Amino acid sequence: MGAEQQVSAGFAELYGTAPEGVWAAPGRVNLIGEHTDYNDGFVMPFALPHTAVAAVSRRTDGRLRLHSADVEGGVAELRLDDLAPESDRSWTAYPAGVVWALREAGHPVTGADVHLTSTVPSGAGLSSSAALEVVVALALNDLFELGLPPWQLARLCQRAENVYVGAPTGIMDQTASACCEDGHALFLDTRDLSQKQIPFDLAAEGMRLLVVDTQVKHAHSGGEYGKRRAGCEKGAALLGVDALRDVPYAELDAALERLGDEEEVRRLVRHVVTEDRRVERVVSLLESGETRAIGPLLVEGHASLRDDFRISCPELDLVVDTALASGALGARMTGGGFGGSAIVLAEAADVDTIGKAVEEAFAAAGFTAPRTFEAVPSPGARRLA
Repeated sequence: MGAEQQVSAGFAELYGTAPEGVWAAPGRVNLIGEHTDYNDGFVMPFALPHTAVAAVSRRTDGRLRLHSADVEGGVAELRLDDLAPESDRSWTAYPAGVVWALREAGHPVTGADVHLTSTVPSGAGLSSSAALEVVVALALNDLFELGLPPWQLARLCQRAENVYVGAPTGIMDQTASACCEDGHALFLDTRDLSQKQIPFDLAAEGMRLLVVDTQVKHAHSGGEYGKRRAGCEKGAALLGVDALRDVPYAELDAALERLGDEEEVRRLVRHVVTEDRRVERVVSLLESGETRAIGPLLVEGHASLRDDFRISCPELDLVVDTALASGALGARMTGGGFGGSAIVLAEAADVDTIGKAVEEAFAAAGFTAPRTFEAVPSPGARRLA
């Protein structure tokens, strides 16, 4: 039984009737462009085959009933009029926050029954929370005939996460889940949300992209992410620009000099400005068919996240160092940091060797065994039934 049938059957068992529809929204991997999204910069995610799947029906009585096959416990029942920012510390905050954000924006959502399941690994930096938000938003958009385009749903989901959940994330995760296309990476300008689908079919070129989940969990609402964001905002204010996106790469040295002895801010600024430049270079290489040449830029990005942004951890560094020593074309941490996953770009013939080397290195270091899988650029959010 596929996920669509399972979640539909689960819904019927819980609520006593078939759902009005079933939807899916994917997690994502960010190829390049880390911590640039809340600085109005460039990012380049692609959707994973791993999805959150939701069976949903409308209600008209102002109630929201939520259930997840992945979380112990019964159906959570909430009154729409009681939904308030940061009032919920459980998984239900993500779907409830979407309903709150839609209603706050004036959309006539009158209630829903929701049953969810997800194959997106949580805490792995692959946007499991964005997948939950987007799948619920898409279902409600369809059922209540709101007519919102994918990018607008992404905006509302970001608001749900920022305001309702209280996690200061940028727009990339939700946009990737809502807007990515099969076989492509999404070049997204987070300032104006303009998008360009960049062909990214590694298998056709004899390559693979591995995701190595270190099993080190991270939490976005934790203070370190917020500190980095505040530091970036301070850097922009000190440099007199709206966002760090506005600091030209060619003028980076002069900008860093102007920051004087603000050492921490200097490091954050240097990462964001150089990372935006790396995204543009990766786009250019992919568009000209030089896919293998993006490897060194992934490595540069990791060094910048490790040394300037300081959000790596021993497990992520071990994945990157071991993969490169075993013949990988490139590797870097991906996601918010402080744990989560790394990506490894490799020739197809080298994948098994690299995977084995990483496993052995983790065992030798006494770390929990990592989970490794291939990342295949997949479709964004869609209706299944």
